[in-house]
Amino acid sequence: MLVAAAVGLITRMVIAANMPGPADVRIFHGFAKAIARYGPIRIYEQPLPGLPVYNHPPLAGWMLLGLNELSELGISFGTLIRSPASIADFFCALVVFEIVRRRSSVRAAVACGIGVAFSPLLIATSGYHGNTDAVAVTFALAAAHLLADRKSPLVAGVVAALSISVKFVPIVVIPALFVVAMRAGRPVLVRFTAGFTALIALVWGPVLVTVPQNLKENVLEYAGGSYGFWGLVRFADALGLPDYLIAFMRGEGHFLFVLICVAAGVWLAWLRPAQCVAVVAVTLSLLLLLSTASALQYLTWAAAAMFVIGVWEGVAYNLLLGLVAYLGYHGRSAVRWSETVLHFGEAGWFVLAAALLSGIRKILAAPAAVPPQSCAERPLAEVPRTPHPTGSAVN
Repeated sequence: MLVAAAVGLITRMVIAANMPGPADVRIFHGFAKAIARYGPIRIYEQPLPGLPVYNHPPLAGWMLLGLNELSELGISFGTLIRSPASIADFFCALVVFEIVRRRSSVRAAVACGIGVAFSPLLIATSGYHGNTDAVAVTFALAAAHLLADRKSPLVAGVVAALSISVKFVPIVVIPALFVVAMRAGRPVLVRFTAGFTALIALVWGPVLVTVPQNLKENVLEYAGGSYGFWGLVRFADALGLPDYLIAFMRGEGHFLFVLICVAAGVWLAWLRPAQCVAVVAVTLSLLLLLSTASALQYLTWAAAAMFVIGVWEGVAYNLLLGLVAYLGYHGRSAVRWSETVLHFGEAGWFVLAAALLSGIRKILAAPAAVPPQSCAERPLAEVPRTPHPTGSAVN
């Protein structure tokens, strides 16, 4: 598995070193230069002519500051900016392998780990596009794994805080993780909360004290790009629904959909706290399903999560949406989808919906009982299990 993950990383880095990438590479370079001038805290209050709003959480600023320093040494910034996501995919493949191995067969675990390592969607979005989506997703899944499997709530809290400090997207899974920690007992909840709070105070504290309003407007209230090429907005537009309804979906309705995702995650975590890894995977994927914004890198949110749900769910999603990413990045613009890409995207949305139903069904079919002071996850699959010599469950 380690070899497959390494080959996947090399593939991504070769692409990053030899292809210019989309407009985000230039935009991130502009952000990095601005951060080098104003600092990763004051950047939120600065006007940035020629650049979009700086909507990244505080840890991303420190990352860009470091990448800018490396670029001053002569290393291509285009290669550097795509390195974090590519490296994250390397570790994500290993994390997914370990997650699946603990609740299914080694064969299934290898298939899912390789699926992440060689996912055409992740290769395109991490190796070619970059951004920090893959990093945030890896941290979110790792936090659930540490809490559910490793019995390390303190570290899990730190990693959960890291996930929302590089990209705010995993905020939808944080309440579910707190529910799981609470159901595991007071000592687990205290340690998880301590780790989470300490990291938040360290990374977010200086920005919250210095420029709270700018952080709120740029990051906490950011609703995503305004393009309507994916999901509910795309279907609403195709069906000819009133403009005011579409405007609501993109505006205040956006927060309603986020709340639905949070509520779904909390509900599933409360009913089946032992299934917290799968709950995190489903919640992240549901956010993409209900997203009122569209960008090719957003498809990353469900890429690894689908393999946590199941092999075939992961394969179907990553192959079809990998084709969408490939065609989108080879078109005139990654944010101007052609009719062909739009239709494949529609099909991908339905595949995602079907996979989500499968994931929810597996979570609810799992035993409801939770061992005291524990959130060790039980197998999701409905087939009978036989004891493994090491004590883990296998097919």
